[in-house]
Amino acid sequence: MEQNKQRKQSKENKEIQEIVKKQIRQPIVTVVGHVDHGKTSLLDSLRDSCVAQGEAGGITQKISFTSYPMSQLKAACPLIDKQGIKLDIPGFLLIDTPGHAAFTNLRKRGGSLADLAVLVVDINDGIKPQTAEVIQILKLNKTPFIIALNKIDNISGWNKKQGNIKELIETLPINVRQQFDEKLLTFIGSLHSHGFEADLFYNINDFTKKISIIPCSAKTKQGIQELIMILCGLSQKYLEKKLELSNQAKGVVLEIKKGKSISYAECILYDGILNKKDKIVIANFLKPEQPVVSSIRILEEVMPLCDKFKPVEKATASTGLRLQLIEKADILPGMPFIRYDGTEENKKQILEEFKKIISENIKTDKQGIIAKADSLGSLEALITLLKEANISILKAGIGSINKSDIISAKANLNINELDAIVVGFNVSIDEDAAELIKSEQRIKIIIEQVIYKLIENLVEYRKEKTSEIEKSRLMELATICKLEILSQYVFRNSNPAVFGVKVLGGKLTQNLPLITNLNERMSRIKNIQSNNKPVNEAFESMEVAVSLPGINFERRIKNTNIKFLYSDISESQFKKFKKNRDLLSSNEKTILQEIAEIKRKEKADWGS
Repeated sequence: MEQNKQRKQSKENKEIQEIVKKQIRQPIVTVVGHVDHGKTSLLDSLRDSCVAQGEAGGITQKISFTSYPMSQLKAACPLIDKQGIKLDIPGFLLIDTPGHAAFTNLRKRGGSLADLAVLVVDINDGIKPQTAEVIQILKLNKTPFIIALNKIDNISGWNKKQGNIKELIETLPINVRQQFDEKLLTFIGSLHSHGFEADLFYNINDFTKKISIIPCSAKTKQGIQELIMILCGLSQKYLEKKLELSNQAKGVVLEIKKGKSISYAECILYDGILNKKDKIVIANFLKPEQPVVSSIRILEEVMPLCDKFKPVEKATASTGLRLQLIEKADILPGMPFIRYDGTEENKKQILEEFKKIISENIKTDKQGIIAKADSLGSLEALITLLKEANISILKAGIGSINKSDIISAKANLNINELDAIVVGFNVSIDEDAAELIKSEQRIKIIIEQVIYKLIENLVEYRKEKTSEIEKSRLMELATICKLEILSQYVFRNSNPAVFGVKVLGGKLTQNLPLITNLNERMSRIKNIQSNNKPVNEAFESMEVAVSLPGINFERRIKNTNIKFLYSDISESQFKKFKKNRDLLSSNEKTILQEIAEIKRKEKADWGS
């Protein structure tokens, strides 16, 4: 029985090998660039859709795909036939990525999932920080790319008529052409500083030596034909061998979608041929040694230029798929999958490949914060961004923030308070975790649906927290404080004197030594009361009662020019505060200067 099964499987494998022999798949083209530079809008102008309007904050958050067959390419770009470009590629699979460079890290084993990239740059903004990061990652991954220099229609006086982009540029009015040339040359110069030579596509003879720049507008569709033509030409000339199909079907799960009665996985098949009757093995991030092995109940392929799917018996890479699977447990977005021939040997090989893929992209540290995201691709992106921001990661995972994450963050309080943080990209908080947070408010939770905002918020919080910790340590050595004496509130004249004060700045603490505005030393604060209750400290604008032993209020303070009390700090303490002025508020700086002026009366060079 087992032998018959293996013979049947061997026959099917040979049939697949015959099918894929010398067959060319669609190149996978990823569209990348800075947030708001028009990536999704550029794709919209190709497929006449309105995807950009539906994105969170107008920013693409999940990687999506569009199949663009050759018949549609030729219809959208008559220049292909007009220029006599011979094409064997069946079309393109376009991947629209979120704005940040890290999302170009959607990877297969051995490199980027993308064969070619379109870097979208707003001609009026040039290379922004995120654009620079995209360029570095493309360079690191050795991903060939072209540049869509978008939003040319925003140049003042731009001619918005349709036609050949080269002729349009050459016939611009002198003042408009001058603006265009200045922006173009500035951009080319910036690109040169990143190690790339670039020029307008129609000026390039050798595309292996210079990056093609295609001026365009997603809004007016100017330059879109030329963009398609360059993509087709480069793919045909330089990628053909790389595009040959193998006999092993491989893909990546992009998203798990759940309906009322069914759930399905949206995937990219990036190599081989997948049949409806095939079994697949999907990596299990939660339990790497126990991958998900499943048959396919329904196999659907994305239809051209839209997000609708049609049932098929088999699908050929590269393409977008929607799969209904028999086994659904533990399947997470971003997980790789491979066709399974049913043998233990094949399963071991697949497991080894999965191990390499995940270990390459998910690297944590011995100490650091906790990071959670909604998919493997998102988690890879988050980890990349955190590393760029020099933030270490103790634990990284997929799914909602849970009780275990909070416990891990709580443990960090005893090691490094800056790491008592859980960040979540596009995730929620479990009920148990939310309950635990209430009892431990020192743990910081930062959740965002826009990844670059998450990183910005985290960096800003850590910066503030660092200043807070440093200031706290500084204040342990000495405290800056200014008190206004409220003479109308005298509760006890002496032994000790108890009277009201208002904190004008800094912090009032027990045992704080005081001086007057006339540079007279007073005793230390014995007790502080607020609303008839004892407190350990009081802050700016609070009115409290203080007790000072060894002071007779009527003799020492009443009917004198003593109006204010200050913390008594030494010269060395003053110098420490002065050295760390950035940690002080503007009011604290003013009080520090007032104390220095008072002290100079007893020592001329004090505080200089």
